[in-house]
Amino acid sequence: MFRTRHLLSSAAVLAALVLAGCSTTKLDEAPVETRNVPADGSTSSAGTGGAGAAGTAQSGVATVDLSKQGGGAAAGLLAQRTVFFDFDSFVVKDEYRPMLEAHAKALSANRSKRMVLEGHTDERGGREYNLALGQKRAEAVLRTMVLLGVQDSQLEAVSFGEEKPAVQGSDEAAWAKNRRVDLRDK
Repeated sequence: MFRTRHLLSSAAVLAALVLAGCSTTKLDEAPVETRNVPADGSTSSAGTGGAGAAGTAQSGVATVDLSKQGGGAAAGLLAQRTVFFDFDSFVVKDEYRPMLEAHAKALSANRSKRMVLEGHTDERGGREYNLALGQKRAEAVLRTMVLLGVQDSQLEAVSFGEEKPAVQGSDEAAWAKNRRVDLRDK
């Protein structure tokens, strides 16, 4: 028993010595690449140097305004504003995650922006049941967006139940289009 403890403590000491022998580089001593950004927006490397490289070092990272609707995959995702649900379900499907991520990024980038999440159901079920299901759907989308970084205060979940159908009809195609949450700017 003594020998086992001795071997364990020897192994711990050896591991500590190995870790102590590893070299570390302080952050302020690490080489940094600086880039100067010409007026045309292209980047050219100015070599490696510290922060004191003539004081003209600029970031090569362009800022992105997510509120603009022009072009690109993000703009296409921001144009989408409806999450559809299965019958009698309030589970947000994975296929809507990219769209919700795009909206979450836009809301996180502009904390003064607000959004209303309107829950809807098809015509089947009683009025109270449909209002409750629409609310659960809206709150499921709200929780998803909060998990993606949106402030809870930027979102409001409301339910219209079956009162505002997207399409008229009493068949599966119409019902499928009415089981939804619409994302509306406030």
